[in-house]
Amino acid sequence: MTHWYEALFANFGRTYDKECFTQGTIGEVDFVERELGGDRAKRILDIACGTGRHSIELAKRGYRVVGFDLSAGQLRVAREKAAAAGVAVDFQQRDATVPHFQAEFEAALMFCEGAFPLMETDEKNFAILQHAAAALRPGGKLLLTTLNALFPLFHSVKDFLAAKESGAVSEKLTFDLLTFRNRGEFTFTDDAGASQTIETDERFYTPAELSWLLKSAGFASVQIAGCRMGQFSRDHVLTPDDFEMLVVAEKGP
Repeated sequence: MTHWYEALFANFGRTYDKECFTQGTIGEVDFVERELGGDRAKRILDIACGTGRHSIELAKRGYRVVGFDLSAGQLRVAREKAAAAGVAVDFQQRDATVPHFQAEFEAALMFCEGAFPLMETDEKNFAILQHAAAALRPGGKLLLTTLNALFPLFHSVKDFLAAKESGAVSEKLTFDLLTFRNRGEFTFTDDAGASQTIETDERFYTPAELSWLLKSAGFASVQIAGCRMGQFSRDHVLTPDDFEMLVVAEKGP
């Protein structure tokens, strides 16, 4: 069975890099550097790295990065971009819902709905957080962005997505108040120029719910802020107007 996120990213790498929501890389990596204190000795794991935009920018700045993704198509583009930039990033094809690393990294990134919260069950989403925690050394940080359930409780998700400047179109959106899942049809043009339509299923989380999940996964402290593309900061207070949350979670001893 091919899941919707596998179908979406099979041949979408170059088009994905042109989307409006992928244009904040420099500012987002500036935030990562601030969180790491500019210490280039710290190893970074980029979970669901996609086309490697954060991994490659970090490598340009002298950081050692391992990036992994489920999609061979996204990784192919990531490796081409890294080669063109003249940097070395260890890109690997892996599934974030199963364990791969044990206490090897000082930081892990999961930006732009990478893996979490796209899984079809809450158990799989939680497993991603557990394995992210396992990959970190004590005191390591998980830097995460994810969908904010406060937003659809106050706004129309469809109206919000329709206002975005994107070549893709979301239709027939439904938000289930029992499961906090947003389902719909997503029409886009792939890298071959072919029009594709898939059925999507994304999980929104409340701040309290996400904090509890992270602490259950092994993180000792969790701070949640509002997420602004290209301007990540702990200082942005989360509100119902924020479509995404920015999370900094520190692993316990």
